[in-house]
Amino acid sequence: MTESQTINPANNALFTMQLPSRLESLSTVENFVEKLTADYQIADDTHANILTCMSEAIMNAVVHGNKEDPEKKVFVNVEVQDGKRVIFTVADEGPGFDYNHIPDPTAPENIENLTGRGVYIIKQLADQCIFNASGNEVELHFKI
Repeated sequence: MTESQTINPANNALFTMQLPSRLESLSTVENFVEKLTADYQIADDTHANILTCMSEAIMNAVVHGNKEDPEKKVFVNVEVQDGKRVIFTVADEGPGFDYNHIPDPTAPENIENLTGRGVYIIKQLADQCIFNASGNEVELHFKI
């Protein structure tokens, strides 16, 4: 993992990470979220939402985006704005997907499927969820 950090005096920060396309990268992100929660005194409910969303986003980037290709990376940027908002950007090196046409996991025909809930969960828990045009990058906003 490659990580860098810049902080300015106005309680703003920018963190960047390049993670290998391995499921083990989830623990790196989980540890980062734990530290961020402590440093910015993020409430427990917001912490849980961030952790869940980031786990889903990283899993999707590794498994669906990069197909667990060890030659590909997952890129994570984290921006803290005025100590009031945190924006996570997760990007993979895959071709992307059409995020407007994914099956509804709450539909009766999908309710027993073992997969297909990640994007739905992210949209429910993040304050804002924005995909890029190709669908290989997601930006998640949280008020802290």
